Amino acid sequence: METSQAAMNKPLATAALPPFRALPDLVREHARQRPQALAMCDDEIALTWAQLDQLVDSVAASLQRDGLRLGDVAALCAAPCVRYAAVFLGVLRCGAVVAPLSPSVTPQVFAAMLGDAQARVLFVDTSTRQLLQADGMASAKVVMLDQAPNVPDVKSGPHWPHWEDWLVADPVQPIPVDIAPEDPCNIIYSSGTTDTPKGIVQSHGMRWAHVVRGGGFAYGPESVTLLATPLYSNTTLVSFFPTVAWGGCVRLMARFDALRYLQIAQAIRASHTMLVPVQYQRIMALPQFGEFDLSAFKAKFCTSAPFRAELKADVLARWPGGLVEFYGMTEGGGSCILVAHLHPDKLHTIGQPAATSDMRLIDEEGHELPAGAIGEIVGHSPGMMTGYHRRPELTREVEWFDAHGKRFIRSGDVGRFDADGFLTLLDRRKDMIISGGFNIYPSDLEAQLRQHPGVQDVAVTGVPSEQWGETPVAFVRRRSGATDEAAQIMAWYNARAGKMQRLATLYFIDELPRSAIGKVLKRELRDLHQKMSS
Repeated sequence: METSQAAMNKPLATAALPPFRALPDLVREHARQRPQALAMCDDEIALTWAQLDQLVDSVAASLQRDGLRLGDVAALCAAPCVRYAAVFLGVLRCGAVVAPLSPSVTPQVFAAMLGDAQARVLFVDTSTRQLLQADGMASAKVVMLDQAPNVPDVKSGPHWPHWEDWLVADPVQPIPVDIAPEDPCNIIYSSGTTDTPKGIVQSHGMRWAHVVRGGGFAYGPESVTLLATPLYSNTTLVSFFPTVAWGGCVRLMARFDALRYLQIAQAIRASHTMLVPVQYQRIMALPQFGEFDLSAFKAKFCTSAPFRAELKADVLARWPGGLVEFYGMTEGGGSCILVAHLHPDKLHTIGQPAATSDMRLIDEEGHELPAGAIGEIVGHSPGMMTGYHRRPELTREVEWFDAHGKRFIRSGDVGRFDADGFLTLLDRRKDMIISGGFNIYPSDLEAQLRQHPGVQDVAVTGVPSEQWGETPVAFVRRRSGATDEAAQIMAWYNARAGKMQRLATLYFIDELPRSAIGKVLKRELRDLHQKMSS
């Protein structure tokens, strides 16, 4: 595997995937070639490639001792750390499947996810063990990752073994397992808030496609990737896996803090990072930003939420190294890539389809649309989920097949291609407001509201209306020092908006509700409107 910094400075070329390599095999290869090179670290632990490989072996052997076999599932729910990453890789090495679970759910939803995954082993830490209290909790063996003493089961059951007690006592190689591209690698659960999240099964071949893509973004043995998003998120994994596969070093932050992030980035001479838009926003807003030496950066990535053009421009202007935006779904399908430093005139877009992606637009009836039309984005690529775990009916709902039977994944997003083949993302189809029979895209309204000097951040969503079916309302985070009242900002906006785009209400809000990876939770905003208007 070879890579070059020059690849960051030229457009992506069309390329077929090279022969498949399993990630655990690449870890072994790096350990043999560069045993003393640093592979992974957090605030407390630093491992060389030789140490990481040995730890991954111990995890895999311990899992096999506990009866895990090819295709079985092990779940993880803990703060990002070296042990978490080593368990992830160890599960893969023994041929099992990883289900990284979000701690930002209720105990009932957590129990449902664990049961849906049919996990046989669950790794937690002291920050997440409180989730293990719902009725119907699956009978997975629980292992504590951190240094806390044995903790009794909240249901007064047996004690949970600590990490060091659970690991095999002596270094031992696990029973070798052959991993094929079609074998399941991990199950990522969608960010459901009321219904049980759907388990998205991603194959080793899909992860290999992400690794190969990383070759175009200067990953290599000298790379140092700083990650400050959760390891249960696909956002993090699409940068974590290429770093490991190409032999770089991963630095994990247990939680994000903008100033601490800059301090670490300068200290370790970070070359790569993956951040979500709200993290870029908070970093760039720091008065001390210009005081830090970030000259080692080669590539900064962003995904998971809308990335405003003006924020991209600010990052390009003040933060050394390239800036790359990925657009895609955890379910896979097509992806778009905006190499922002090569296309500063296209910052309002999410880029062009990746080299191995086929992306198209369809209408409500599933008919393919011509260039220039607005429609739902569907995509096909080597990186596609096998399906939703144990939910074949839901899998069928997100599949679309062209006239030749080619399988695509429906994104649920609405967009339009320009004459140069760059895709502009208009909105989530489910977030589109239909008022009086007209389609209203909240992103258009949000962009206009951000022009007001008193608006720091904003989200627009649709709420029920007897007269119009739906009508838009706005939630505004007011800029520090601003004195405009809500009615004044709404009047300013409505004077500039078309009749059907006018706001019915504008609320001030201290902070927009967001998921762990920065997506605005519009369902919570609609619930908040209902409470405030009743």
